[in-house]
Amino acid sequence: MSETTATSERTADVIVVGAGPAGSATAYHLAKSGLDVLLLEKTAFPREKVCGDGLTPRAVKQLVGMGIDISEEAGWLRNKGLRIIGGGVRMQLDWPDLASYPDYGLVRKRDDFDEQLARQAEKAGARLYERCNVGAPLTDARTGRITGVEAKLGEEKAPVTFHAPLVVAADGNSTRLSLAMGLHRREDRPMGVAVRTYFTSPRHDDDYLESWLELWDRRGPQDRLLPGYGWIFGMGDGTSNVGLGVLNTSAAFKELDWREVLKAWCASMPEDWGYTPENMTGPIRGAALPMAFNRQPHYTRGLLLVGDAGGLVNPFNGEGIAYAMESGQIAADVIVQAAARATTAQRELALQHYPKVLKDTYGGYYTLGRAFVKLIGNPKIMKLAAQRGLTHPMLMRFTLKLLANLTDPTGGDAMDRIINGLSKVAPRA
Repeated sequence: MSETTATSERTADVIVVGAGPAGSATAYHLAKSGLDVLLLEKTAFPREKVCGDGLTPRAVKQLVGMGIDISEEAGWLRNKGLRIIGGGVRMQLDWPDLASYPDYGLVRKRDDFDEQLARQAEKAGARLYERCNVGAPLTDARTGRITGVEAKLGEEKAPVTFHAPLVVAADGNSTRLSLAMGLHRREDRPMGVAVRTYFTSPRHDDDYLESWLELWDRRGPQDRLLPGYGWIFGMGDGTSNVGLGVLNTSAAFKELDWREVLKAWCASMPEDWGYTPENMTGPIRGAALPMAFNRQPHYTRGLLLVGDAGGLVNPFNGEGIAYAMESGQIAADVIVQAAARATTAQRELALQHYPKVLKDTYGGYYTLGRAFVKLIGNPKIMKLAAQRGLTHPMLMRFTLKLLANLTDPTGGDAMDRIINGLSKVAPRA
């Protein structure tokens, strides 16, 4: 390969770092719009990530928009809604019937979910480099603006550089690229932790996602209610994904070993469900959930943040994939419009609009979510809410819409109007 060819192959209109849902969605929409995109992924597919594997209708809408085959024949398991358990009550709630979103969710293991999205971005024209571990950003010494990235490529870890006038950080919660550009995590925003494992189980083909609002630690002399929630998602392949999500708003957050809490919670389940150590098909793994815009600004000096890198996880329910893909599409739309501007100043004006679009889209809702997180960080409030709320079906339908962020923006019902109204009047921080 000539030096000229190598240089052209490592130069693009946009570099996207990370081929998770945020990065692949960004690259897909950019490539579909005709821009030359490099998608750099540090591992090789297929690869595993810690996730509940359950997708709400918001995420389904994004998959449909990317042209992904989501049929059962293609290996997707559909679900009808959410089963909520708490306060001695068990309630099944179907996903709402909306014009804006489908009325079903999906389940798919992350080890091949991400690869499907990355391959779809490739089909659209993005150039995917696997085993490409991105290191430091390349910056203009005069302006501090990012102009590319350094990386180590392949099993031999050959040092290479990639160049583009715009870079998208889709490198997850740790987002080394953002840190290297001086963007640090906001300590005033909630952070969650998810831990999960898989069990061989007769409950594998459940057509509802299951959420346990009361998370009991029964290992000590006295039962203890913990902040957070548990989940059981049937995978349709003979296994269940069983995990828990915990918030850092409680005193118990740092003092407990959450893997041990998950084991103890599973041990309290009925024996015939099979959530026992001998049925575990993989290790217990954990991951951070960066919530409510916990890293800002989302655009600076040629760098845009999407997905977990920008703290896009919904604080109400810990959902990240839908917001990763949505922010990728929003970022791509902004970049495409900026690329069509004639001058540097006009392009910059368009790019600086990206944080405002994100705040207009999610800011008020995430502010409500931060207040919600503070409330449920108190186990007594969580217990009371579960006991009282779950006996009122209408209230729970409203809660489902609020927690899953599933409303019609126009022409919706009274619940939609209340939720949309609250989100509009809340500060967009």
